Amino acid sequence: MSTADVPDSSPFGRHNLPYGVFSIAGGAPRAGVRLGDTVVDLAALLDDPVFAAPSLNPFMAQGPRRWREVRERLRVLVDGGLPPEVVHPIRDVRLQLPIEVGDYVDFYASEHHATNLGRLFRPDSEPLLPNWKHLPVGYHGRAGTVVVSGTDVVRPCGQRKGPDEVRPSYGPTRRLDIEAELGFVVGVGSELGRRISVDDFADHVFGVVLVNDWSARDLQAWEYVPLGPHLGKSFATSISPWVVPLAALEEARIPLPGQDPEPLPYLRGSQDWGLDVELAVEWNGEQVTRPPYRAMYWSPAQMLAHLTVNGASTRTGDLFASGTVSGADRDQVGAFIELTRGGREPISVKGERRTFLEDGDEVTISATAPGPDGTRIGFGQVTGAIRPASASE
Repeated sequence: MSTADVPDSSPFGRHNLPYGVFSIAGGAPRAGVRLGDTVVDLAALLDDPVFAAPSLNPFMAQGPRRWREVRERLRVLVDGGLPPEVVHPIRDVRLQLPIEVGDYVDFYASEHHATNLGRLFRPDSEPLLPNWKHLPVGYHGRAGTVVVSGTDVVRPCGQRKGPDEVRPSYGPTRRLDIEAELGFVVGVGSELGRRISVDDFADHVFGVVLVNDWSARDLQAWEYVPLGPHLGKSFATSISPWVVPLAALEEARIPLPGQDPEPLPYLRGSQDWGLDVELAVEWNGEQVTRPPYRAMYWSPAQMLAHLTVNGASTRTGDLFASGTVSGADRDQVGAFIELTRGGREPISVKGERRTFLEDGDEVTISATAPGPDGTRIGFGQVTGAIRPASASE
């Protein structure tokens, strides 16, 4: 197989070559790259044991020079034709969680999303809190509940208290939501006490995944003051099985929309790390919104710089996400709490009036970005279906 066998319209051509981990018929997981509708077995193709590992972490830890060498070699081999024994139809493989997640941090980098939620939660106050335009706000999530696309999500239980209720009650969330995001995977970590500058972003970050940070809005609303999200977020975070390397996104890099006031010096850099990525959200197979990542206020390079400015270390496999991606228009928001105005304005999904997720619902987030010569770079999909809360509840 060669690139001649992959249509020019494929979002998984030679300009992309995203990395993942797969298995066949119960065999051991190993690393591969996606080419068209196939998966290329890297351990077999390159005869390198680092790709026989059950995660991308050993390869990512080798650093950016090695990442470039492997990518260049892959493109040469793909152009020349691949041995058929190393190429597997994607329908015949099982895709796994691509990374062993170290730490997980979720940011809040969309001004549109933060403003929308501020208006919902604090209608009589300024929508943005005083710190928001001075630093990338974030919270530390739960790495152990990061799951690969296709993993069902069990409706979480916890305390919730409605505005008209005197006391909290315990039970399944009534306001289960999504957050459509991009996630950034750390390939090379940093030592405790060492800061990563904005312009060192590409020396540490290996690639990008799609993220759905599932959110129980009623649990979140009751618990988050004064320390922030906890049980309303920690039950599940889904990521796509393909890690798109930063090198594949050169054509997608754009300046940020503009930051006022100017950030403090440690959040400034000479490189543009805004990204022109177009997301799409499907609810039970119907597209309901198209969030534009190009509208994000804070860049991933600024997020990483802020994450480490206090000397916090990073590790191979650390994941940090952008927070909900939302644009200026209603059909560009990345969470259903925004789409339905806090549940007050239901939308039609397959002919049904809906606000938040019900048991049996399925959500799929996909994305593409500009590639060379008019091509599109695909991120694949992150999908999850909602299962009922445990019967014992």
